Amino acid sequence: MPGGPRRIALLGGGFSTDADAVLDTWVLGHARAARPKVCFVPTASGDAEGYVNRFLTAFGALDCEPSVLRLFRREADDASLRAFLLAQDVVYVGGGNTANLLAVWRAHGVDRLLTEAYHRGTLLCGISAGANCWAQGSHTDSFGPLTHLPDGLGLLPGSVCPHYDGEPGRRPSYRRAVASGTLPAGWALDDGVGALFTEGTLTETAGRTATARVYRVEPDGRGGVLEVPVTV
Repeated sequence: MPGGPRRIALLGGGFSTDADAVLDTWVLGHARAARPKVCFVPTASGDAEGYVNRFLTAFGALDCEPSVLRLFRREADDASLRAFLLAQDVVYVGGGNTANLLAVWRAHGVDRLLTEAYHRGTLLCGISAGANCWAQGSHTDSFGPLTHLPDGLGLLPGSVCPHYDGEPGRRPSYRRAVASGTLPAGWALDDGVGALFTEGTLTETAGRTATARVYRVEPDGRGGVLEVPVTV
């Protein structure tokens, strides 16, 4: 069903990492339908079956209609794939390898379909690689060591860094990338936090703990960065 504002939710948790449904319920609360259709896209994990099963178990217990888009054993033709994705109220992208995710999406035209869905009001969201993919650039371990990836979908201006407090090296590496201009200014997410962007602007945050934060990270003009915790 078309319509509604263009929104993206970046997640630092959810069914794949948390024992509760705090962030997943928060996401569903922003869907445009009372009982939303929620499609899980596990491309970044190679459509790992265990990951798919965890999603179906978790979201099967919530007030929604869960489904899964597998691309490594794709069955739908182009028209059916488009109709399926545009019918979703929420597209939830899982974690894994951001670079591989984007390459597979582009091979199948899913990047274009998700962009169309976004402009029609589908809520796009995801964790880790599923948060990285929406921005212009991101901080990633897709190539082994932590580095930058400059060619995301660009639906969210700037860059994204997940696991800001959860993985060794994330914070200093992302700060260096932003300070040097390797990545544009952007958003860093602690594990356990959610950030909702409406029309490209941060409009709401949610946290599972009192200490989880979203940060705005920008160059300071002196070779360093300004890092500001943001709560909306």
